[in-house]
Amino acid sequence: MTHILITGASSGIGEALARHYAGAGITLSLMGRNHSRTESVATHCQTKGAQVSWIAQDVQDETGMAAWILARDKALPFDLVIANAGVSAGSGGAGESAAQTRQIFAINVNGIFNTVLPILEPMRARKHGHIAIMSSIAGFRGMPSAPAYCASKAAVKVWGEGLRGGLSRDNIGVSVICPGFVESAISRRNRFPMPFLMSAERAADIIAKGITANRGRIAFPWPMALAAWIMTTLPDWLIGAITARLPHKAELPQQP
Repeated sequence: MTHILITGASSGIGEALARHYAGAGITLSLMGRNHSRTESVATHCQTKGAQVSWIAQDVQDETGMAAWILARDKALPFDLVIANAGVSAGSGGAGESAAQTRQIFAINVNGIFNTVLPILEPMRARKHGHIAIMSSIAGFRGMPSAPAYCASKAAVKVWGEGLRGGLSRDNIGVSVICPGFVESAISRRNRFPMPFLMSAERAADIIAKGITANRGRIAFPWPMALAAWIMTTLPDWLIGAITARLPHKAELPQQP
């Protein structure tokens, strides 16, 4: 029986990953902020033959996260942990507030820590498991349209890359996921062209194949990943001129 934890499972890539993995012989532990949507995803996965446990949980709650994750691991040790939950937001063209900057980091960085850190020692002890961390192609270079979002994704990208080398001696794989534009409630708020926009289902398929192959970085689509890498090699004056012309992401909506 394979046991998989997915955070942010109520929509977008998280939901698509839950649906992708659901099937006979699979136990899913799903976590999402929205109660009704998480329950709906769990119900669907059960109809496909998976054993499912789910909870409506805010990834910012360090104590609550650790308690549930460790309880689920004790019931059946995790084989794969996908730290997916996150938010996307930008300046809206007017600069980011202090509150929004801190909230983005609390969810996108601390939320990843709250998912991964509790499971590290149990996985090390049994020398088995795989951890997948959701970053973004936006984490390759800071953009004036979304400085906090880019920085939060850069932070978890570099952290995951560092973890991979350290955990390999314990037979634990680590994959850092760097998607481009994927259809979701988040991307639907963007009011600008999104090159190479793909479905969440297609993204989930690419991610799952990369995890199976134990790839350290799962960056897609490749033209965007290549362009992002090239941008890291260009002089700052040129990057500044290019990014100043890019459209601005919408501000973070008020949280319920």
